[in-house]
Amino acid sequence: MEVASFITLVNLPRHPHVLALLHVTWEIDVNPDSVLDIMAWKQARIVLGMPVLEEVPTVEELKQKGNECVRDKKYAESALHYTYAIKLDPGNYSLYSNRSLAFLKMEQYYLALEDAKQTIKLQPDWAKLANALVVLSSTAEDGEIEVRISGYFRKAEVEFSTDHFSEALQSYTQALKLQPDDPGIRDAILRTTRKMQQDRKADDQYSWLGAGVGIIMGVAIVFADHILTHKPTLTHPLLMALLTIAVAMAGYGVMRGYRYYTKCQRLSLLEAPLDLLGDDTKPAPSREEPQESSKEERTHRYTKAQARQRYKKGKS
Repeated sequence: MEVASFITLVNLPRHPHVLALLHVTWEIDVNPDSVLDIMAWKQARIVLGMPVLEEVPTVEELKQKGNECVRDKKYAESALHYTYAIKLDPGNYSLYSNRSLAFLKMEQYYLALEDAKQTIKLQPDWAKLANALVVLSSTAEDGEIEVRISGYFRKAEVEFSTDHFSEALQSYTQALKLQPDDPGIRDAILRTTRKMQQDRKADDQYSWLGAGVGIIMGVAIVFADHILTHKPTLTHPLLMALLTIAVAMAGYGVMRGYRYYTKCQRLSLLEAPLDLLGDDTKPAPSREEPQESSKEERTHRYTKAQARQRYKKGKS
């Protein structure tokens, strides 16, 4: 991931101290033997209000601490632990899965989706129920505890949270192929199917709702023209009907546009953040160099008079 992919976390009022993660994640390559990395990691813990340990923890210790933070709903802290552990062990797919959950809880959907994809890339057939991470189920409000760490399940959860129901259904189906005996995935598929059907119905319902409101407004305008004015403008029945139809069509178009805008907003949730830093490190092209080269070219050129003289000398 790039710096710009994570820098959006800094501006979130719910997580004002996530800037510390930036130092550990991208600006410093974590090396357990580097004093600078250890200091940066400790400083990040201080900013997040976490106790500072003198010894550099192992990958397993960082993973366990991240799991504890998830259980305590300290998702920014858990992302810090998982990130440090990933730097120490980049091939550990379970760390990406766990961090995907942390990012999902922080509503950083693009980062959560990227970690889920990385989990699938590292271990596409990971189907076991791991005992390393216990999370609250997204479907159970009574505190039911479930374990879900499959890469496809993580990906589906992100897509479901961003209302990408068709993609979520495909990801849940892939997860079910790996875990056919898991009733939780089956329930998730049913839930996603219902939401997808409701979303499709909403497209028509919102449009016709706008048309209905437009009809009411059109009729109200006609009545107001006859009641509130001394000389009504809409005297012909055809004009009244055309006005009512026009307002109804306008309401229909407005609601269709609203639904289109809503879907565009959903797409933007999974897009990479803008690169706020850009390529500022590249030197700007100098404007003086072309001028100097053009002057050099001009010195080799001759005027018409000089060209004639050289031509005459050549003949003689």
